[in-house]
Amino acid sequence: MSNPDPDQVEQRLVEARAVLQALDLPRAQQNERSALTLLALLNLKPQTPWSQAQASLLGITPIMDFSRIHYGKAYAPNTRETFRRFTMHQFVDAGLVVSNPDRLDRPVNSPKWCYQIEPNALALLRTYATPLWEGNLSTYLGNRETRRQRYKQQRDMIMIPVNLTDEQKIQLTPGRHSELIKAIVEQFGPRYAPGGQAIYVGDTGNKWAYFDEGMLKGLGVQVDVHGKMPDTAIYLPSRNWLLLIEAVTSHGPVNPKRRDELAYLFRNATAGLVYVTAFPSRTEMARHLSEISWETEVWVAEASDHLIHFNGIRFLGPYD
Repeated sequence: MSNPDPDQVEQRLVEARAVLQALDLPRAQQNERSALTLLALLNLKPQTPWSQAQASLLGITPIMDFSRIHYGKAYAPNTRETFRRFTMHQFVDAGLVVSNPDRLDRPVNSPKWCYQIEPNALALLRTYATPLWEGNLSTYLGNRETRRQRYKQQRDMIMIPVNLTDEQKIQLTPGRHSELIKAIVEQFGPRYAPGGQAIYVGDTGNKWAYFDEGMLKGLGVQVDVHGKMPDTAIYLPSRNWLLLIEAVTSHGPVNPKRRDELAYLFRNATAGLVYVTAFPSRTEMARHLSEISWETEVWVAEASDHLIHFNGIRFLGPYD
């Protein structure tokens, strides 16, 4: 760790907080943590002029490292989520920062998730404490909503649309996991649960992307929001079956432990429970073959017309 001059550190933090206030960020994002985040994204050390601000591409941990090394402000590793939820989310919402400009479709759970100062904001901040600042600030604030809308449209374009019914659609965050969820709803469902109704669809970016709580309660199930739901749940009225489907792209299949967890979570269901593991490919399935629980089903998206049954007296059906 370097030994930053305390007076320079304090002065720079005062300036950064003043900038956040001028940009009309909420009061909760005008604190020291947010000021340090802004300075890290601009690669502004205590002695670096604002005119030399850069557009660094950083994740949360490098931002915290920058704060410790150059400003002597150390944060515990378990505060990463605080930086993410209570500073960075608001920076992105305000259009001050953009997520993953190098790859807009990066999965939300990727360890490479990163942030960068928005180009117009960078140009503005390079004029801080100069005669140009006030005029540039006024222009920037006047055009901010237009820029925010443009970036929102860019994000929306890369979302994965999923057709629950002909009339009902949802959007999932991009990534292999969401692509498999889409295949489950649009390919597995019509083939093996025709007339089925999606009750729950999860998403890496939004755990409760779709949830028909009323229908699930009608089946006798009331789940805790902290319960570990399957990736997808489909109810088949014609047979009174509830299909609990896990999509495997990184985490494991319905193994005996996961089967017991799901059985307990849905223990009060008046419908028969059917456990299904979905894989994107046979190669992915082969990696997990030894883990799969008996009395469950396996579906592979690349061979969507086939279903694999893991022993038991029924083929695609519930067990007591």
